[in-house]
Amino acid sequence: MGGAGSCVRVGDADVPAFQAYMRAERGFSPHTVDAYSRDVRDLLAYLEDAPLTTEAIRGWLAQARTRGAGSPTVARRIAGIRCFAHWAVRQGLLDSDPTLRLQTPRVHADLPAVADSERLNKALDAISATADDAMGLRDLVLMELLYGSGLRVSEACALNTTDLDLSRRTVRVMGKGAKQRVVPLTPSCVTAVERWLLVKPAGDALLVGARGRRLDVRVARRVVHATTRAFPDLPDLAPHGLRHSMASHVLEGGADLRYVQQLLGHASLSSTQIYTHVSAERLRTVYERAHPRA
Repeated sequence: MGGAGSCVRVGDADVPAFQAYMRAERGFSPHTVDAYSRDVRDLLAYLEDAPLTTEAIRGWLAQARTRGAGSPTVARRIAGIRCFAHWAVRQGLLDSDPTLRLQTPRVHADLPAVADSERLNKALDAISATADDAMGLRDLVLMELLYGSGLRVSEACALNTTDLDLSRRTVRVMGKGAKQRVVPLTPSCVTAVERWLLVKPAGDALLVGARGRRLDVRVARRVVHATTRAFPDLPDLAPHGLRHSMASHVLEGGADLRYVQQLLGHASLSSTQIYTHVSAERLRTVYERAHPRA
């Protein structure tokens, strides 16, 4: 396999050191560390001890395309391998960077699923009215944090009780890249938290599982899916769907895009701009349904 870059020493045994670099020096989230690590291991398995070259990476990406990978997945794979190659050159494991000649495909982001504001709020009110045990209250707090404050599910699960200031209705969040932000809590979220704290097992973590340990992100995702599926007039939402819904609803209410950027913890305004497309699409839907000539 030709192309820039050569290496005889990079292998699966180097991945733990690469993971440590991503956590300590780059400040990547656990999700990003896991995704990039999987991509690197997949590429190394594809190579079967062949040199790591530009053409080899292109072949690996082409294989992913053949198997149905879309542009976002390919773009993420390139980002992960670029990060790995940069690190490997610094470590002396690669003579040159084989990713310099790679082109990242243009990603056309799909419009995120957004729940109807009125229906979602009625569902949350119904959940609040029927939550009569500890796990029901915990699930209510989770839903309120994801929709009310627009937190990522990993951010919500990482919260400690000391991160909340209920008197000021704010929560301190550690986001991607170890960047901290303070976001508001809705009155209904504060009420749910106060109810939850009366029955929550002792410990620092705000959200915990049935055994009292910090709530696992995978369990949180299952809770959100199960909760939204229980309401026939709501789409089956993932945690990120609640975050999407919050951003869209706040923009539709007249909030400035930069305010939403701060709420969501986006490093770049371009990451937030997709929500302007969401709102425009929803406006078009209403327009076509309501206008007699549409």
